[in-house]
Amino acid sequence: MVTIAVNGGIGYGAKLNSKQLITLSKYIEEDQEIELTTFQQLYLQILEEKVEIVKEDFLNVGLPVYPVGKFVKSLRTCNFCKGAEIEGMPVAQELNRRIAGIEVPFTLITAYTGCPVGCGEPLVNDIGVMKRGDFYDLYIGGKSKGLKAKTGTLFRSRLNPEELYKVVESIIDIYQKNGKKREEFSRFIDRFGIESLDTLIG
Repeated sequence: MVTIAVNGGIGYGAKLNSKQLITLSKYIEEDQEIELTTFQQLYLQILEEKVEIVKEDFLNVGLPVYPVGKFVKSLRTCNFCKGAEIEGMPVAQELNRRIAGIEVPFTLITAYTGCPVGCGEPLVNDIGVMKRGDFYDLYIGGKSKGLKAKTGTLFRSRLNPEELYKVVESIIDIYQKNGKKREEFSRFIDRFGIESLDTLIG
């Protein structure tokens, strides 16, 4: 059996429609369970020989499939309550397309929110994006769990979409190449240093 992760994609609210639920049920045995994770993904186990068929079936109903383990998770988002364009849904979708599924030293959670209310919780995740007006602020090194929980540091402000993609991709690339095995991103930031990261990215 192989564990895969799926979610309902980036859109209005955290929702699954009837077609998606029916498709999920096709691959779940009566005594099998689906795990709902804190990063808005569903984990389910599939027979290894059926993985590619399942992926295609899921994608046909709008259920993106992601790897499980030490990868960049699919982007956690807010509910886009004011509208796709106003809150930057296309930017969130494109950012997710570029980074989700990249292998890293330890599970990396990215978050996006379309306004300063912060429903996507960008300040307490590894990498967080907050849309402010027509620009995007980028936070890094947040941690939501444990006795060492902390808010992230504002790393870049007033980025346009292309700048945002470039900086986030660069950060992940640096972490990928310089992070120690099973080193959490917040610990990596503490060890490597924001100044060193800033210098490398320019």
